[in-house]
Amino acid sequence: MYISSNNVSFSANKKDKNLEYNHDTLLKNNLATRTRMNIDKFTNAITVYPAKGITGNKNANFYEFLTMGIFPYITGSATLMAVFNYAGKHYAPFQKVMSAQTGNKLALGVLFYGIMKSFSKSFISTPVKALTGIDTERPYAKVIYELPDDINDTDIVSIEHHKVFESVEFPRWDLLYGDETKGQKRNYRYDKIAKKLGLGENLNDSDQEVKPKIKEIVVKSSLAKNISSYFWAACGVGLAFQKPWEKYFNVMTFKFWKGKEFLKSLKSFGNSFVESAKEFYKGEGKGIQKHAGKILLGIAALSSILGVINSVSGAKKPTDNVFKKGGTNYEF
Repeated sequence: MYISSNNVSFSANKKDKNLEYNHDTLLKNNLATRTRMNIDKFTNAITVYPAKGITGNKNANFYEFLTMGIFPYITGSATLMAVFNYAGKHYAPFQKVMSAQTGNKLALGVLFYGIMKSFSKSFISTPVKALTGIDTERPYAKVIYELPDDINDTDIVSIEHHKVFESVEFPRWDLLYGDETKGQKRNYRYDKIAKKLGLGENLNDSDQEVKPKIKEIVVKSSLAKNISSYFWAACGVGLAFQKPWEKYFNVMTFKFWKGKEFLKSLKSFGNSFVESAKEFYKGEGKGIQKHAGKILLGIAALSSILGVINSVSGAKKPTDNVFKKGGTNYEF
C-alpha cells in the first residue's frame, strides 16, 4: 500500500525507486513525526497487514502482528458503545437515554484510557531527556527489503517504525553516530550526553563511556513508564465517567459538514471536559469516595516523579573503575 501526503510517503509496500528512505534512518521526535507514524500504523493495521496475514504472505512478520493490535482496541470501543445503543430500543424513554449515555461513557473511557496511557509516557521521557540528554523514545524508520510475490515484483520495500532503544540488549547505537560526510563529528550526540551526565568534555571515546549509563537509564525509565502509564490511564477512565459529559452527549455530532452543529459539539466537548475534570478532582459522597479522584491523581503524579528521580539517580556519577582486594583500593 502506498500512502502519500505532501510528497512524503509512508508505506507498507511500495514499488518505487524514489524511496524516501533507502536505509534505516533516525527520525526527529516531534509531534509531526509521531502523528505521521501513528497514521501510517493505523492505516496499515486495518488494510495491508490483515490482508497479508489472511493470504499467508511470506513477508508478514511480528511487527505487523503487534501493530494490528490497534484494530481490536478500536472495534472493542465501538462495540461497547453499540451494545448499549442497540439495547436501548427495548427500553422505556428514560432508560433508553441512560443506556445510551452509559455506552457513550464506556466508549469515551476506552478512548481516554488509550490516550492517557500513551501520552503519560512523556511525563517520564521528557524530563529524563532534559536532565540526561537521552531521548528514550527516539524513533527511526527501518527499511525492510521483502521477498517478491512473483517474478515481476521489483523494489518491494516495507517501512517499519521502531525506537532506537526498543531493545535493551541490542540498541541501535549505530544510528546515533554522526554523519561525517555532512560535517558532523562521529560522536557528537554521545559527546552531548557525556557532558550532561558530567563525564567531561572532549573525551576520546565518549560513546564507550556513556553506553552503559544509557542502558541503565533506559531500563529504569521503561519500568517507570510502564507503571505510571496505568495510573494515568485510570485517571482517564475516571474522567470519562463524570456527569458533565452527558451535556456533550446530548449535542454530540461528528458531521463536520454541518458547520454550526459541529462547532456547537466541539464547544460542548471542551466545556464538558473542563467541568468533568473539576468534578473528578472535587469528588462526591463522603469519606474516601469523595477524595478518590485526588488520591488517584496524586498516585499517578507521584509515580511519574519517583520514576524520573529513579531513572536519573546515579546517572551523573562517573563509574569508578575501582577494584577492591583485601581492603586495598586499586584505581585505574
